[in-house]
Amino acid sequence: MTAFRTKPCQIMIGEILIVRHPFSVCVPVDHKVTLSVRAEGTGILNYQWFTDEKEVSGGTEADLTIKAKKTKLYVCRVNDHFCNCVFSDWAKVKVLDIDKSGLPVYWQGEPHIAVNPKPQTVRQGSKLTLRCAAFGIPAPNYQWYRNGQPLLDKISDMLQIDRATVEHGGSYLCSISNVLEETWTEPVNVDIVQTAQLPPAVPTATDKVALLIGNLNYSNHPDLMAPIMDVHELANLLQQLGFRVVSLLDLTREEMLAAIDKFMQLLDRGVYGLFYYAGHGYEHAGRNYLVAVDAPQPYRPENCVCVQRVMLSMQERRTALSVILLDTCRKWYNQDCIPSGIMPLGPSGNTVYGYATCEDAEAFEVQDGGKSTGIFTKYLNAHILQTEKVTHVLEKVSEDLGRDPLVTGKQQVEIKHTLKEPRSLADPVRTTGHTRELHLRDACWRQANELPRKKQLKFVCGVEVEVSFSALFSNVLVAFATVKTTGPRTKDCTVTLSSIPPIQDIFSGPGRSEEMDSLLFKTSDNPDCTLRLCALQKLTESLVIKVDLHYTHMDSKLRQTESQQVDIGKPLVASCKLHRRSHATTIKKQEGASAQSMGNISSSKPQLHQTLAGLCRPFTRKAMCAAKVAVTRSNEPEENDENELQDFTLRH
Repeated sequence: MTAFRTKPCQIMIGEILIVRHPFSVCVPVDHKVTLSVRAEGTGILNYQWFTDEKEVSGGTEADLTIKAKKTKLYVCRVNDHFCNCVFSDWAKVKVLDIDKSGLPVYWQGEPHIAVNPKPQTVRQGSKLTLRCAAFGIPAPNYQWYRNGQPLLDKISDMLQIDRATVEHGGSYLCSISNVLEETWTEPVNVDIVQTAQLPPAVPTATDKVALLIGNLNYSNHPDLMAPIMDVHELANLLQQLGFRVVSLLDLTREEMLAAIDKFMQLLDRGVYGLFYYAGHGYEHAGRNYLVAVDAPQPYRPENCVCVQRVMLSMQERRTALSVILLDTCRKWYNQDCIPSGIMPLGPSGNTVYGYATCEDAEAFEVQDGGKSTGIFTKYLNAHILQTEKVTHVLEKVSEDLGRDPLVTGKQQVEIKHTLKEPRSLADPVRTTGHTRELHLRDACWRQANELPRKKQLKFVCGVEVEVSFSALFSNVLVAFATVKTTGPRTKDCTVTLSSIPPIQDIFSGPGRSEEMDSLLFKTSDNPDCTLRLCALQKLTESLVIKVDLHYTHMDSKLRQTESQQVDIGKPLVASCKLHRRSHATTIKKQEGASAQSMGNISSSKPQLHQTLAGLCRPFTRKAMCAAKVAVTRSNEPEENDENELQDFTLRH
């Protein structure tokens, strides 16, 4: 009998084969990306992902999902239980920290151009660089063309030619494609010129920021009319020039200083900063002072804001352009003071002062056609959008004002500057290399300009009311209420608005209310009710809007009222807490109130003296000061005492 020995069954162990490798991608910051690998082998396969730096924690699946933060290389190791191991191809996750606002919400990975090449004028023999960038999953391929012909060796997002010649001039564009789609950049012209032909570089700003203050409702000096319209119109024009604008009305001295401190936080190297003031002012010992709405009589530097201190702070922020525009009087408060020029603040270029009037002279405002305006600001607004050098714009303002018969011999613009470059308020903003600083400024600026969201209220009776908001200034908010739908058993619906805490409308006086209302009509479509909320910088708690709906019930024929409340927090500049500095200073002043001259001055408000009758006659922006009184000086140093000139008053 023959015996047969059977051999045990042998399992064929094959190599691991990667059938799909991960591919490279190019995405914006924080975009979610999934890298995938597919492999075949014997038994269960294990996966481990790595970057070019380290092992990826938790990356043990065939698919790796990450939130892209910075550019990295990724690779996946695949192994089995038989000590076989293989690595995938490297995949690059390229992250571009650039604007992604145009990226579709449901983007599928097709090439999306984020940066187009820019036209170039290059000196012959110099380096030519063209750059474009596109998001894509997979990462896009690039092919550059000149005059419609492909440049076979130019297949990256950057085209570089070390020594450009005349032959390199022409029209350039780039084809950008992946497996999903092909797209093209915008064509740009490249001009190759001799050195003598090269035009000067256009100045740019890393950002443009403006603070506008208008004071008109004074406690101890004549009121003004024009700052409402002057500040509003100038703010709109500066926004057209690309400025971030904060506009404020009726500030106390401490509020002015707090606003200026916030303004300085928005300034940095390369930024264009502009400070504008309309209101009462004066000049003393070569220094210009801005009169706050709470300034007592008589004038004293410690009760006002020194303009030269503002400029010094702007210079310390290393701005590329610092502009101060003053629509205010410059009468010498102390007539015995020897006139002097502005004391130098140290060598610093690109600073510009635009004064509405010259030394020891008044600035005027007029009411023309129902519209109040400062004469200086009237002509400033007419020219400010021009792309010329800022001093040339001010020269045109000076020429127009000089021809105005209303102020001939009374008011003349004065310009002082240290411009060393042909900078214009219309210069473009270029943020390259300043992205982080831009984000910080943007957050700070939004804090003073963010509006409450629109609210839809549904009342028990079925009526729906929409409450919306608009900012006339950074400290003046308008609430609108509009009945959107009426209830099934209601008629004659009306809405009223009020605020908690109550806020006085300081612009409701004759003449001013009409001008403020004219601004409202431009911002809303015929609402059923409006509520103007002023002086938001004084707000110390959340603001609540109370909406009262009044209607007639069809069954009972009775007039009924329902109410709802909307908490809008601390809107606009209220969120900046300018009142904190004011509160701290008030406590400090109260401790020494007995030594302050403020207590010796009558609190009654002087009457408005208009010497020239008629709607188109000018009224001065010089506050009428009471006769000099003996002033007891405290031992507390003046906040504006910045190496100030000594008093040159003659002593007998």
